[in-house]
Amino acid sequence: MDRAGALIVVLNCGSSSIKFAVFPADAEPLPRTPLWNGKVQGIGGSSPDFGETGVEPFAVDLDRAHPHSAALELIQQRITRRLEGRRVIAVAHRVVHGGTRYFDPTIVTLPILGDLRSYVPLAPLHQPFPLEAMRLLLEQRPDIVQVACFDTAFHHTLPKVEQILPLPYSAWQRGLRRYGFHGLSYEFMSHALPERHGEVARGRVIVAHLGSGASLCAMQDLKSVATTMGFSALDGLMMGTRTGSIDPGALLYLMEVEKLSLEDVAATLYHDSGLLGVSGISSEPRVLIKHEDDPGESGERARIALALFVRRIVKEIGAMAAVLGGLDLLAFTAGIGEHSVFIRERVCHDLAYLGVKLDADANAIDAPVISAAGSRVLVAVEPTNEEWIAARHARELLAANGHPP
Repeated sequence: MDRAGALIVVLNCGSSSIKFAVFPADAEPLPRTPLWNGKVQGIGGSSPDFGETGVEPFAVDLDRAHPHSAALELIQQRITRRLEGRRVIAVAHRVVHGGTRYFDPTIVTLPILGDLRSYVPLAPLHQPFPLEAMRLLLEQRPDIVQVACFDTAFHHTLPKVEQILPLPYSAWQRGLRRYGFHGLSYEFMSHALPERHGEVARGRVIVAHLGSGASLCAMQDLKSVATTMGFSALDGLMMGTRTGSIDPGALLYLMEVEKLSLEDVAATLYHDSGLLGVSGISSEPRVLIKHEDDPGESGERARIALALFVRRIVKEIGAMAAVLGGLDLLAFTAGIGEHSVFIRERVCHDLAYLGVKLDADANAIDAPVISAAGSRVLVAVEPTNEEWIAARHARELLAANGHPP
């Protein structure tokens, strides 16, 4: 396959934003920084905007009836303007759920697209949007190879005891199991951590992917052996607007006693809970910390929201350290993990019993290593790079299958 001047575009399509990154398919090795990237955000809202490398964000007018299609068309136009004789040979999509069938990057066809639609109920906040982008591109640009990269795939190494749910065994046979998510991020960590920290990264490692969605992954020999998200992206840690793990009896109570409909419960679990629901102020820790000293109920709710967020992280790290039989390396990543100094400080303070000692000065500047000398656990901050992982998978798949497939 002649890749001279060829480009790979990575799309990360969400409910309110579409991010893209453009990589040179002909570069050896594939650079971890894209040639350029950008995003449309505020899709479906009153004031969407677009920004990209070298261009300050500016307001855009998207078709109100089909805002996602309009946003994708805008991205196509902006990429085309910067091609300068180069050509796009592949589009890699981040797909949250691969179910029980898809563990490897997969070239998208209409039958596979139909398969992936069956997993929408498992990830209703995430799954529909990349599938819509795939459908449009299959119609408009059938010459471009599309590759689906699955967030569940990295957790395929989970032992069965971690995957199985304590339901009747027939549920396992029907595909109800713990899948795990944020896999592209954790896969990048499996490359970046040993590069930066050497052999310790092959030991007992916990990666904390803390963003608007949040999870932990326990790794040994760079493979996933436990994770906090399970059957859906609702499980595990408390998140920006999602509950994380919750007593199922509370859900039965909401439906049986308070008479909430299935739709109401879903909206509560996905959109109205977590940091936003408890605080009543924001889903962002950086906003809530400004309200911790507010008088009355406002301050109390901000304090308890942050305390609960940290408590859930600390509890789950403790559980994973028990599964690992100890802890050698704790790595923070994603938006909150990479940039929230005070969240890292509070989590590490509560992990002192594991031998975690924080270097306050290093933590204050988001240094790659934030543990102090004498800490029994190496504590790291490592920016994630899901886009590079997706571009890498697309290039490898093209090389293996030829172009066009």
